[in-house]
Amino acid sequence: MEKILKIFLISFFLLISCSKEKVNQEISFKDKEYIQSYLQAVEAMNNGDLFFASKKFSEVELASPSIEYSSKAALLSAFCLYSLNFYPEAKESMQSFIRKYSADPRVPYAEYILVMISYEQIRDEDKDIKPLLQTDKLIREYVKKYPDTEYALDLKFKLGLVTNQLAAKELYISKYYIKKKKWIPAINRLKKIINIYDDTVFVEEALHRLVEIYYTVGLEQEAKATAGLLGYNYNSSEWYEQSYKILNKDYKILKTESTKDDEDGLIKRTIKKILN
Repeated sequence: MEKILKIFLISFFLLISCSKEKVNQEISFKDKEYIQSYLQAVEAMNNGDLFFASKKFSEVELASPSIEYSSKAALLSAFCLYSLNFYPEAKESMQSFIRKYSADPRVPYAEYILVMISYEQIRDEDKDIKPLLQTDKLIREYVKKYPDTEYALDLKFKLGLVTNQLAAKELYISKYYIKKKKWIPAINRLKKIINIYDDTVFVEEALHRLVEIYYTVGLEQEAKATAGLLGYNYNSSEWYEQSYKILNKDYKILKTESTKDDEDGLIKRTIKKILN
């Protein structure tokens, strides 16, 4: 998966990179060997040789007498593994960094990468729901712990995407139950979308599917009440039209031209904020 953290990484690299001249001013002659390895690792990382860079950073962490270089090297080694999509290894390395260097100012960044590791392993809505629930939990915990960081801003946006996927998963399962005519579990899944994921795009369809089920099993009052709720909140929705047609057989759906506000939308606005 292509990384979308470029703005964060640029600032991060500016924070940890250093010129050879500056390094040579800060260390004694006997320390030059590990510093040379550090510079080799940075160069390899910048050139895209991430596996070699990760290995060299690990060597620097073990050899360096400086806590500053050890912590940087440990974090960068883990980051290289993450960039290679070696998620289990990157997760273990990041967790090790947090344990060893808990006072390091870059710990929020390390914890952010841990959340991203979970986020980037989310699969389609028809797969296991556990990774979605775990990612949802991790994002909420991070935003609560580091609310004012730029990483929290990015994760707040991603939380919306995760929530939509959770709702999509529930809808997928409910349709499976509908197909099998298992009305009660289907209703329960649809109600979960309405009650918990009410700010997602799947609420309208969930209400419509409830209308379908209630009407099919003969609960016409419940079907009308649900259709009324759908119409009250989404009276221009195609799903409302479909529900209205179920309850009114003579109703003909009119094709009307939809209008769309001239705005970027949540996704583009958020990305622009991150990139600016």
